[in-house]
Amino acid sequence: MHSNTITLALGLVASLVAPTSAFFRMSCPGRLVRERLDPIVNPGIVSGHLHTISGGAGFGPSMTFAQARSAACSSCEIKEDFSNYWTPQLFYHAQNGSFIPVPVVGDGNDQHGGMTVYYLQRGDSGEKLHAFPEGFRMLAGDPSKRNFTGGLDAQAVSFACLGANKPETNGFPNYNCPGGLRAQIFFPACWNGKDLDSPDHKSHISYPAGQNYNNGPCPAAFPVHMISIFFEILYDTNSFANEWYGNSQPFVLANGDPTGYGFHGDFVNGWDVNVLQKAVDNCLASSGQVSDCHEVTMYTATECQACRLPSVVNEQVDGWMPALPGCNPVTNGPGPAPKTPCAVTPLSPPETDFVDLTVSKGWEYTGCGSDNYYSRTFTGKSESTNDMTVEKCVDFCSINGYSYAGLEYSRECYCDNTLSAAAAPKPGVMGACLMKCSGDSGEFCGGSSALSIYHKCSAGSCKNAEFGVSGNTTTPASSAASILSVASSSMVKATSSSTAKVSSSSTAKAASSSSVKLALSYSATPTSKKSATSLSMTSKSTVVSGQAASTPIKAPVCPLNNCVNQITNPTVTSRASAFCKTYTMTTNTNMAAIPTFLNNCHNSPVTVSSACSCLMYTPTATPQPRAKRHLDAHSHGHARLHKF
Repeated sequence: MHSNTITLALGLVASLVAPTSAFFRMSCPGRLVRERLDPIVNPGIVSGHLHTISGGAGFGPSMTFAQARSAACSSCEIKEDFSNYWTPQLFYHAQNGSFIPVPVVGDGNDQHGGMTVYYLQRGDSGEKLHAFPEGFRMLAGDPSKRNFTGGLDAQAVSFACLGANKPETNGFPNYNCPGGLRAQIFFPACWNGKDLDSPDHKSHISYPAGQNYNNGPCPAAFPVHMISIFFEILYDTNSFANEWYGNSQPFVLANGDPTGYGFHGDFVNGWDVNVLQKAVDNCLASSGQVSDCHEVTMYTATECQACRLPSVVNEQVDGWMPALPGCNPVTNGPGPAPKTPCAVTPLSPPETDFVDLTVSKGWEYTGCGSDNYYSRTFTGKSESTNDMTVEKCVDFCSINGYSYAGLEYSRECYCDNTLSAAAAPKPGVMGACLMKCSGDSGEFCGGSSALSIYHKCSAGSCKNAEFGVSGNTTTPASSAASILSVASSSMVKATSSSTAKVSSSSTAKAASSSSVKLALSYSATPTSKKSATSLSMTSKSTVVSGQAASTPIKAPVCPLNNCVNQITNPTVTSRASAFCKTYTMTTNTNMAAIPTFLNNCHNSPVTVSSACSCLMYTPTATPQPRAKRHLDAHSHGHARLHKF
């Protein structure tokens, strides 16, 4: 009896204490999309600056709760959560004035992005915490801020410089971070209980009363204490460690902020609210492991990375660019950044990730399916070439009597006459077919264990699987094209064979004649927002040029990985134009031949040779080796000395 009493007492104490230290950490291994959209601040139109967006595929230029809940997938790992989370993209600002996005740690090719979202129990003296209500949305931070203003909202923005052995800062640190720069923002958790949003998207919420932004009782005017959320993004700033210049750090946010004080985050609730409330009530472990929360179920990292959306803003957002997307001049402060007049950029039809062969060859795009090295999806004939294109693969399979063609890893082609349901594209899931074809950088040829699948059309039916975006009211230039939101639970609708043909050298989106195309390159307007930019070696500065029409024998557009970036870095002592002339894989086969300044090439002769071959415009360049899979640093061992 005495023992039972002690056990009961300890359990009661635990129930009172646990909420103050309990939390779970949700990884978002995938980036849903990177574009200028913000359905909170700029609903229905293109937003002012570029965001990296994670979460449910119900995201769009404008959003409702029902729209969020209808998503077929999420780039974050909890299946019951179709919320959206976004922050401004971080850029490296080169000495010649150009910009390039900074990838997150573990994603050197900058394909998947990702972030981590914390759900924290910060109740005061055992008070009940509440789930976010249906339709709730909010933002934290101020994009115009350029100095530390000292309030709780300013304290809620911080940066952790991993590996530097220095305390966290509220602005960008002016020293390199060997383990990466972790951007962090803590959201207000006190709600007025009435408004799901407010004109400034902040007035309906508040930080706690008192001196702490991350705990304490709620003010009387904001009596509903909700679960606290906290974002973190670990940027691989160390990959630019040898590219600093001048007296200050070289990074800038998409809103033109080189100080870090203007970092901010947005949240649109898409949870199954009942499930979230159960998680708030019952997930009281202090481990931070979401697997310890038995109220939720999980997607795999592969499933999260397959959850993507096509962009609906026709502009360049990847690779080197002469200016930040939108009208965002770099402003140092200390006063708030002034608003910059800017021409209106219209929403565009969703970009496509396939080549339309319905008319020219009688083949249709089925979607992005899955593959397994040990158990191939297609087991018929196959080939692997350095000049692979979608057309080349389809012709190869067709000539050999097959009705399915699948492309993978940029250069591989597989054929078969059947497609299993297990490997077929999933309804409403765009897939991770992100690799450009080795013979045409304007086309997509699968990905890592991902197949771009084409099928020989049957009599009377020839339709491409095409994805749309929720909340986008624009229509393609061709009246025959029909788009289905990826937030739908039904299978992606196909476009009719009379849809405007997509050029084999470009994935440009169809656009109406009234669409304004912004020239975001030094020498030419790119044919597509997603077209990879090439790096000219003919001048002392890195020059971005538009993507020209390509054929299988055209020199490849150089991959914008960290090795290529370093070879083309204008600050290095040995320029690629001189170094690459003597460096080829046939004469240099060991690590000793790689200069020490190319530390981002991982001591790989294959990587250096491939980069040089491409940069020197050799048509028979050695193809890039298969990218190694990197562990997500958010969930694998980085020290977490948070102040939250």
